[in-house]
Amino acid sequence: MVRMRAVVQRVNGASVVVDGETVGEIVGQGLCVLVGVTHEDTADKAAQLARKLWSVRILEGEKSCSDLDAPLLVISQFTLYGDARKGRRPTWHAAAPGEIAEPLVDEVVKRLRELGARVETGRFAADMKVSLTNDGPFTVIVEV
Repeated sequence: MVRMRAVVQRVNGASVVVDGETVGEIVGQGLCVLVGVTHEDTADKAAQLARKLWSVRILEGEKSCSDLDAPLLVISQFTLYGDARKGRRPTWHAAAPGEIAEPLVDEVVKRLRELGARVETGRFAADMKVSLTNDGPFTVIVEV
């Protein structure tokens, strides 16, 4: 079973730049979240992922974003479903196409905001330059 996937990094600041313009930025302690969507994902999965991201206790002192009112930077990342097991070039068959993925990433963001989160985003399908300071380093994979 393929699941909605997020790579979650505890950060001390992160930003996304598109064409020289900063389109999303968080300052201080928070989470940088790369979200991958597959064909079977649904709005319910997006809501479940949002709840998990808001409550996962990986910030300093085993706190969550909800405990500390810490911000999140959410970025779509279809390459999380790249498969490089065969050959030298990854395939992207498991990644959902943009018309499926974009609304579901937007749903994750919407649900986080409904929970009270401060959320910044990248720009879907853009050539993004992501900068961050990984705090720890601390990186986990969350699947729902």
